[in-house]
Amino acid sequence: MYLGCARTIKIGKLGKYGFKKGHYIYVGSAKTNFRHRINRHLRQKKKMHWHIDYLLMHARITRIWSSSLSEDRIADILSSMMEIPVPHFGASDKRHKSHLFYGKMRQDMPITALSRVY
Repeated sequence: MYLGCARTIKIGKLGKYGFKKGHYIYVGSAKTNFRHRINRHLRQKKKMHWHIDYLLMHARITRIWSSSLSEDRIADILSSMMEIPVPHFGASDKRHKSHLFYGKMRQDMPITALSRVY
């Protein structure tokens, strides 16, 4: 995703957080109905349900990737290489610190089996 200007955004029950201008990567799983979940994220009008819904009110999706790796494995890799802007974002029920990362995806990231969807 790309956020065009720095701003403070309320992320559901997590509260308000300052977001820098720039690129964000969100890791999620859509184990069933993958296309339906992607289409929902692309819609402008929707009920606010997930943390990502609040950020997408201000940021635009630039790319969508799928992978055979688990969301936990991808989050582990990204957390060692990128900034975590909001603790527990998209991961309140997981052991991970966050599923939202700030910065550009680098060419040397050891994430294999990615397929561009959008």
